[in-house]
Amino acid sequence: MQLSAAILGAIGLLVLWSVAARRMAPLANTPRDRFDAIIVLGTPADDDGNPTPDQLARVTEAVKEYERGVATHIVFTGGAGRNRFAEADVMARVAAAQGIPPSAIFVETKARDTIQNACYSARLMSKHGWRSAEVVSSEDHLPRASMIFSRTPLEWRMHAAPPLQPGESGSTGTSVLEVLKTIRYLVYANWAERCDSED
Repeated sequence: MQLSAAILGAIGLLVLWSVAARRMAPLANTPRDRFDAIIVLGTPADDDGNPTPDQLARVTEAVKEYERGVATHIVFTGGAGRNRFAEADVMARVAAAQGIPPSAIFVETKARDTIQNACYSARLMSKHGWRSAEVVSSEDHLPRASMIFSRTPLEWRMHAAPPLQPGESGSTGTSVLEVLKTIRYLVYANWAERCDSED
């Protein structure tokens, strides 16, 4: 009984740590409102290669920000995770259909998680001489993403993509998953999963 109580207590502390870290996570490291690029974080397409509602929301918001003049380039990042379709390619296709010119679209198709999204996007941007980005993702993803982007050399701010329809994202289940992923990041991934070397 004492061992199980200790385990439950440790789990409770980890959850509290994760929730507190998420609440304290900054939404920006710069006051600027114009950036070199908009980075759109990946999420899987469906098994037929069609964009999911979450992907559509992220791309649609990035297109709006591009049209507002927030940046002149959009970087879509995300490899093939749950199926054979690279997330970045699917999102880039949607952006093109929404009128973004090919010259403004850049894709990074190797990242398999948010750490790699940040690292590989920062690497791509460095090759173009870009140093600042607005990062677009689902609202419940942004706290963990900000912890990760704070380890890059970029100037950045987070920007939430609202769901296209109420209830499509930000559900309790998604939030619980994000808390668990934050625990994993805090306990392990922030020091164990590096992306320092070139591919």
